[in-house]
Amino acid sequence: MSSIATRHRTGLIVLVALAAAAVVAALLLGGRQVDRVVQALPDVPGTPVALGLAAIAGLIVLVSAIVRGSASARGRARHRALDSVHAGAVSCGIRNRDLVSRLDELGSRAHRLPRRFAVVADDHGISFWGGGRRPRRIAAFPWREVRNIRADSTVAGSTSVPVAVVRIRRDGSSIELPMMLSDPRPGRYALTDAPFFATVRAWKARHRAALAAAGLELPPITGAIPIIRQARPAA
Repeated sequence: MSSIATRHRTGLIVLVALAAAAVVAALLLGGRQVDRVVQALPDVPGTPVALGLAAIAGLIVLVSAIVRGSASARGRARHRALDSVHAGAVSCGIRNRDLVSRLDELGSRAHRLPRRFAVVADDHGISFWGGGRRPRRIAAFPWREVRNIRADSTVAGSTSVPVAVVRIRRDGSSIELPMMLSDPRPGRYALTDAPFFATVRAWKARHRAALAAAGLELPPITGAIPIIRQARPAA
């Protein structure tokens, strides 16, 4: 599967390079038309330089858009492929430095984690996936290695967003994996409010069900915080 993913990644790189070359060739072939337009314009110092900088900036924006579009298409294809096997158990995650460093501590190849990755929480455990139409598993943790799952928050830019924190215990190490979840639809960012907490509750339910089926000790249930009201004086 890794060789197929490598060929797919190489094909995307070649596609982006060909598109960039086509843009550069179009600019070169249209050089005469650009010269005519420049000659027809009023004599303003620095105009050719400004046009050159604008062309370079446009090329950078175009290449960046192609790369982001390819990554988004791969993410959607990956989500569809995984959902066809693990219906209802697939979520979308956003890579962050804390998650990568802690996966490295657990011996996973976290450098292969894409900017948007897939999280599968099925009956066997929780796993992280990359790739496209042929997803590749990057890390996996059976439910018996998961100690607890809780909701927390982190700061992204100037906004506080929720993160799902999964504590893993493996080979004597206990490490928390902070996962920022994302809406899989294009143009969306962090998952918040009801959809986020519904995902965390689903993970907790699968965790408890798997431990109960294996006859292992269940983690404590985190209940709602009671609201204490002062007693009103009698009239």
